[in-house]
Amino acid sequence: MMSEFIDNKNIKINADIASKIIIQPYVTEKTFNIIEKENKLSFIVHSKANKKQIIESMKVIYESDVSEVNTFNTIRGKKAIMKFKNTDGARNLATNLGLV
Repeated sequence: MMSEFIDNKNIKINADIASKIIIQPYVTEKTFNIIEKENKLSFIVHSKANKKQIIESMKVIYESDVSEVNTFNTIRGKKAIMKFKNTDGARNLATNLGLV
């Protein structure tokens, strides 16, 4: 079912699908630095999700506006680093998630 969704670029993203795209926050010492200095936050995402789907999922799940997304594959899966439109967006979301 999920691979069918990923292949269909025009499907509307709801909370159930969004929670399958955004898997979990990715937290390291480096990610703490980019939260504070660059207003960015890292997440592990579904391996076939594209940037548009990741941005929409962030809006649905966390009600956060993301201005840009960089993705790349790691040993732990596909990682997305997101920059927030709001100047304290990354810090506020990290605080709400209990990361800082």
